[in-house]
Amino acid sequence: MSIYKIKSFAKLNLGLKILNKRLDHYHNINSIFIAINLHDIMEFMPARTFSIKCSNPDVPLNKTNTIYKAYNILNKKYKFKHQYEIVLHKLIPIKSGLGGGSSNAACTLKTLNKLCKLNLSHHELLDLGLKVGSDVPFFIEGGIKLIKGRGEIIKKHTASILESLFFLLVFPNFSISTKWAYNKLKKTLEYGVDSTKFPALDSNVDWKLFENDFEKVVGSTYPEMYEIKESLTNNGALYSSLSGSGSTMFGVYN
Repeated sequence: MSIYKIKSFAKLNLGLKILNKRLDHYHNINSIFIAINLHDIMEFMPARTFSIKCSNPDVPLNKTNTIYKAYNILNKKYKFKHQYEIVLHKLIPIKSGLGGGSSNAACTLKTLNKLCKLNLSHHELLDLGLKVGSDVPFFIEGGIKLIKGRGEIIKKHTASILESLFFLLVFPNFSISTKWAYNKLKKTLEYGVDSTKFPALDSNVDWKLFENDFEKVVGSTYPEMYEIKESLTNNGALYSSLSGSGSTMFGVYN
């Protein structure tokens, strides 16, 4: 039996503004998403019945799993002739703000589209991805993007300077639930309020213009975050922040 392997890449949030809570209970955001080379490995193998296996025992393999959700959406609609066993070699820490689950879902959609010859367009994949999770459409595109809305508005962002920079990631010994972080944030901004525009990532970039709204929330409960941030800055980081709702901290270095 042939095994199809694919890398499922993580992302960093360079700045994250939470604008307001929408009528559909999601939140409008403004952020720059950057795909990085940290990745999980996913293996797809034809099988009699669909199943998921994972190297990390803390990853749920039930209906809450993003791979399960993505697979189920396609299987219900197209009724696969062959089912698949999906093996996830988990290298991206869970609940770390790096989008591992969303990336896994995007890879599932793209891979099944190819293996099952569904001929779904890029736009169709984006729409299906949004049904699984807000960050999934970005991972279908990848690269460096300005993300708005709940994640469905994806635009290119000038980032010439990133070719000469490095990101140092620090994984604390605690994880953060995104749901918990949003509940703690309790934003009550008016609908339709625009956000601060992030600058182009060129040689004139002002790193002080980037910030993550979740830092105060996470830092109030986990003060270790500020210790990591200070350590990164004291060791030459041009910028240091939390990725997503955490718990990963990162520093940007030349």
